[in-house]
Amino acid sequence: MTSLPPHESGPEEQRPHPNHDRGLEFDLSTMLSRRSLGLFLGAGGAAAALAACTPGGSSPAGRPASSAAAASATASASPSAATRASATPSPTLTRAIAECGVEIPQETAGPFPGDGSNGPNVLEASGVVRRDITSSFGSASATAEGVPLTFTLTLLDNANGCTPLAGAAVYAWHCDRDGKYSLYDSSLTNQNYLRGVQEADSNGQVTFTSIFPGAYSGRWPHIHFEVFESMNNATAAGQVLAVSQIALTQAACDDVYATAGYERSVTNMLRTTLQSDNVFGDDGGIYQLATMAGSAAAGYTAGLNVTI
Repeated sequence: MTSLPPHESGPEEQRPHPNHDRGLEFDLSTMLSRRSLGLFLGAGGAAAALAACTPGGSSPAGRPASSAAAASATASASPSAATRASATPSPTLTRAIAECGVEIPQETAGPFPGDGSNGPNVLEASGVVRRDITSSFGSASATAEGVPLTFTLTLLDNANGCTPLAGAAVYAWHCDRDGKYSLYDSSLTNQNYLRGVQEADSNGQVTFTSIFPGAYSGRWPHIHFEVFESMNNATAAGQVLAVSQIALTQAACDDVYATAGYERSVTNMLRTTLQSDNVFGDDGGIYQLATMAGSAAAGYTAGLNVTI
């Protein structure tokens, strides 16, 4: 995929800071300059599985339709697929392995990957390793408001028969309901919410608890993530495995953006489609589109298979 273009046009209050997607190391160096770093506290909570983690709906040309029945049939026909999982694989993992094969599209990595090669080490950031990313950590105290969203990534190693990437580290971050990024937008320079790191469990899964991000000018609603080989070597040069984004479904966005607090997103959604988005547009986001369930009233879940 092509790299993100320079800062999008539009009113300043509707645009993210131009450095919002430069990666974990840049974020942590920003936090360090604001005295938000301390001693490493340890790994976050264990991840939970969703009911499904692959794009639903109609299939693009040349790609088989995604269905639980097809996944089950494939898994039954290939005993080796089931044995590649942990002793008690979840339905999500079984389906992910059955549908494994297309690697996640790589996106802009930014010049600061957070691997310790040219700046701060993620393992030195007090509080950044966590499941719930709705609130700021360290000396910051703000909490992001919005419709609850829980999202799960299922990490699979394509080079080794689609085995789960147990122990891999994932850094996830996204904008708030106003389309602003903590650390970068002028009103949030002292906050660091909606950012966090977790270690994948035995099924290669990580789950984050957050809020539904808003839509800002020029971009389809999305969540950024970076995958590192492990928590222990995430800061070693060359150990970043993948950098990509999760695309949220239009049905979920339309539902959430009709609620109070997301008014600005309604206008921004009218200006962008998955096909016109500068990240997802070349293939319509078919390999980055989350499977989603829930409602604005009850909160949403989202899942994505990440084949590396």
